Amino acid sequence: SGQKVCYGDFKRSCYKLAYFQDLSRRVGFQEARQACEIDGGALLSLESEAEQQLIENMLQNLTKSGSGISDGDFWIGLWRSGDGLATSTACPDLYQWADGSNSPFRNWYTDEPSCGSEACVVMYHQPTANPGLGGPYLYQWNDDRCNMKH
Repeated sequence: SGQKVCYGDFKRSCYKLAYFQDLSRRVGFQEARQACEIDGGALLSLESEAEQQLIENMLQNLTKSGSGISDGDFWIGLWRSGDGLATSTACPDLYQWADGSNSPFRNWYTDEPSCGSEACVVMYHQPTANPGLGGPYLYQWNDDRCNMKH
């Protein structure tokens, strides 16, 4: 389930947001990816600052809707494949979009990606968290373990 929002003036005409307050309904990266594909779509690939802003506005509207939305990051379609841990300075360049798009746009939070065993990417949505060095944990990207539930 999720909220489907369509726009006539964007490259991708429809977006679907799925947010679950019930922690038991949240899923790992591959499960989220499969759910999108079953639904005829793909995890979100963000191709520009304008698209990033559009998604931020959608999340803000979802929050304002009185749904009681709280902290909970959102999977996006960026991930790093490969064997073992990527610890080199080349690590940020190893991330790719799950749908095969080649957009170079990135919106990493300060000091991200941290790489190591974190190979899948979320868009932060932690409105109740105290701000860190990069400001509030809202809408910037963070690499996380792929088996985390979001």
